[in-house]
Amino acid sequence: MSKIAKIIQEINLHGTTDGSISIGILTEPYGADSQSVASIGIALQSSSNEPDWKVHIPKENIDAVITALHEAKKAL
Repeated sequence: MSKIAKIIQEINLHGTTDGSISIGILTEPYGADSQSVASIGIALQSSSNEPDWKVHIPKENIDAVITALHEAKKAL
């Protein structure tokens, strides 16, 4: 079963009273021997045990995701 190996950063979620964005490393996300991934979780309330949304990003895709997020920011 997957486990958060390390929380990198928690960020307050703009527009909410106590929501958060959590960035971490998730080990064995898809079962034994699966590679670790970066995990981004968004909780609308900090009291939640599970995030409302989450995404797993393999190491090989992080740079492309960062580039796409910069483009999205420009378009906002």
